[in-house]
Formats: sequence, C-alpha cells, structure tokens
Amino acid sequence: MDKKELIEATLPKTGGGISADAVETVIDALFGTVETPGSIAEAVKAGEHVTLLGFGGFEPAEGDPSSAVRLRPGKALVAFMHSN
Repeated sequence: MDKKELIEATLPKTGGGISADAVETVIDALFGTVETPGSIAEAVKAGEHVTLLGFGGFEPAEGDPSSAVRLRPGKALVAFMHSN
C-alpha cells in the first residue's frame, strides 16, 4: 500500500468528516516526508518511545546503527494479524 492508497483506505474510517487533503496532512505530520520529519520521527530521534495503544510502539533501535527505529507491535495488531 502506498501513501495514496493509505489515504483512500483511511477516508471511509473518518466518517466522511474530513477531506483527503486533511488525511494526507495528518499522515505527513505524524510520519513525515522526505523534506520534513514527522512528530514520530522527531520523538524517536530524541530518544523517546512513541506508543499508539493497540497498534504498537516506535523506539530507538539499540546496537544497530543502520536501523534507527524499531516498531514493537501492540496486542491488538498482533491479534488482528493472527485472526482468520
């Protein structure tokens, strides 16, 4: 799924209350773009752990300088991935 597909998949989940441009703005603000880091990237670079309940957490990777961040999946994401 690319960014455009993510935006299109997210729109129906908003209840129709926001536009595709607004969804894109939020995605960019959270995850960043090539030109501008998002709030998650900035926090992890500062050594913070970012937790999105149910989804998981982003944290600085330790020991491997080529991998700056690690995702630790949350219980809800793991359960969903293992459901039929």
